[in-house]
Amino acid sequence: MRNRTQFYLKIFFLLSLVLFFTSCKSEKKKTKNEELKPNQFGLSVANLIEVRDTIDTDQTLSDILIPHGVTQQKINQIEKAARDIFPLRSFRADNEFYIYAKWDSVETVKYFIYVQDPVNYVVFDIGDSVNIYKKQKPVTIRERIVSGVISNSLYQTLQEKKIESQVAARLEDIYAWQIDFFRIQPTDSFKVIYEQILVDGESVDVGKIRAANFFSNNENHFAFYFDKEKGENYFDEKGNSLKRLFLKAPLKYSRISSRFSMNRYHPILHRTKAHLGTDYAAPTGTPIMTVGNGVVLEASYTSGNGNYVKVKHNATYTTQYLHMSHFAKGIHRGVSVSQGQVIGYVGSTGLATGPHVCFRFWKNGKQVNPLREKYQSSGPVGKKYKQEFDVVKNDWMKKLISAENNFSDVAAQPKPKS
Repeated sequence: MRNRTQFYLKIFFLLSLVLFFTSCKSEKKKTKNEELKPNQFGLSVANLIEVRDTIDTDQTLSDILIPHGVTQQKINQIEKAARDIFPLRSFRADNEFYIYAKWDSVETVKYFIYVQDPVNYVVFDIGDSVNIYKKQKPVTIRERIVSGVISNSLYQTLQEKKIESQVAARLEDIYAWQIDFFRIQPTDSFKVIYEQILVDGESVDVGKIRAANFFSNNENHFAFYFDKEKGENYFDEKGNSLKRLFLKAPLKYSRISSRFSMNRYHPILHRTKAHLGTDYAAPTGTPIMTVGNGVVLEASYTSGNGNYVKVKHNATYTTQYLHMSHFAKGIHRGVSVSQGQVIGYVGSTGLATGPHVCFRFWKNGKQVNPLREKYQSSGPVGKKYKQEFDVVKNDWMKKLISAENNFSDVAAQPKPKS
């Protein structure tokens, strides 16, 4: 009996040894694999400490690295090597940086990583020698279809539906000639197909809007992206360019505080008189754009208008922009300007109760309400591309029609090469 017990104990001991060494071997292999696995920046940083922080205003590379034991001589070497790759003056406050260092008897910095944005970063390999290079995180572009009904504003509706706010800015650019975004009403609606840019499965930006329909003022406004026509990217369902002779408004992100009227009570003069312009209220310093191509007739000052710019677009149309805080650089009489160019900045000079721009519009020498004017398209898709455009449009149209008042995501697609 005793011999049998000793035999079983020996067997148990041997099995325990086998399991122990197998476990150690497995753990050793696992540790080795983890050491080989690169981090988010594609670097092997096993046994290195990580320091993560953000750039402070006016902070220099010396301010960051000297406390970590990097000499000024080494920093001068880094600065020289970075000049043609990523100059150190390109650092921006609040952007992230990472430091990876060995920790022996002293701290020895191996890598300094500057994060430009969620996709782009710069690696400063400063171990023995200095090697600086730019890198990008792997990017996935996913087609996303979203739709909704305006509850209060476009931005608020997108926020409620957890849709990127950049979509609103893209739509305002696309429909700058068709839709007065200062007059959007509750129950107006939208359907949009756009590129959602993802890094590590998280949305970091918005790419192109491929197709959209914005229902406003009891009218459908379709937009389809088509890149065959030089300079003309978005077209309606009939193949006409969305671009027009004039933008709908001289400002972005503002509101109409007073409309064109033949009978308005003046808040400063305290009497009723015609208001032959449209007032857009906005914070002081907001950029003011010319609504069309033209030549500056006047860039001057009067006690009533304050600082103002007047632009002649052609033999028929002239526009004027009043109460500016100051003019944009290079804006003076006789200079040519292009549609969307910044010509000045919102202020309250002249007869003004608060910061705004009074936008005035002449047609054949008579001041008219620009919001009631309709302008022809700048041109249709060329005949040689029309059939191809119709195929693209029909495909997007089917997806827009099927979109409900919520959002859906379709399969991810690899990032196209630029």
